[in-house]
Amino acid sequence: MSHPGRLNGKVAVITGGNSGIGLATAKRFVEEGASVFIFGRRQVELDEAVALIGGDVTAVQGDVSSPDDLDRLYTTVQNTQGKIDVLFANAGMIEHRLLDQFAAEHFDKTFDVNVRGLVFSVQKALPLMRDGASIILTGSIAAVKGFPAHGMYSASKAAVRSFARTWTMELKERGIRVNTLSPGPIDTPIMDSQVSTPEEAARIRARFAETVPLGRLGRADEIASAALFLASDDSSYVAGIDLFVDGGIAQV
Repeated sequence: MSHPGRLNGKVAVITGGNSGIGLATAKRFVEEGASVFIFGRRQVELDEAVALIGGDVTAVQGDVSSPDDLDRLYTTVQNTQGKIDVLFANAGMIEHRLLDQFAAEHFDKTFDVNVRGLVFSVQKALPLMRDGASIILTGSIAAVKGFPAHGMYSASKAAVRSFARTWTMELKERGIRVNTLSPGPIDTPIMDSQVSTPEEAARIRARFAETVPLGRLGRADEIASAALFLASDDSSYVAGIDLFVDGGIAQV
């Protein structure tokens, strides 16, 4: 059966595809006709994601900070599809620490996932990437804002933005487009992971909503819509940008 979607016949890989933004994007990509591979650390969540998404989705368990796990991911893609048209390097983590609370472990953990993991997610995908493919990197408004206790996270996301510029130049001969997608505060499970009680989570949500010009948190499916734009031919002349989907919070 032919599919009328904007990603018809395309193969997409999404790291951190088992929850939040990654999950919403995987669902949208499948609906738009793509064969999708989701990669994440927690098998239970991956199984739930596959059930929720339905259709042409394959889950591979692993950690972006492990080169062996990434090799296993791309071997799976190679053996079943043999190509990648869209890579959404989306896996990330956040741990709140003020400068005087930094420890080597905090640095290592943040940069292992958000920077090193992202770099090798992209590098190891290159042999499978078709000319004209789209690479989307998940950035953050934190890369351009000064939120207390976000120092290490913000720096890691600023690095992501930087890579999009360099890789745009390095991959231009192959017509591979590299863009950053920078969400504002989005209502996902990562909000709950930052606190210990539902009440604290509700306070964080309310506080963020107040600071957003649009007056609310974003939804994961709103980020998925932007990712679909960057993944599809609709953005064929878009390269090296930082697309803020943030309700205006970092813009005004």
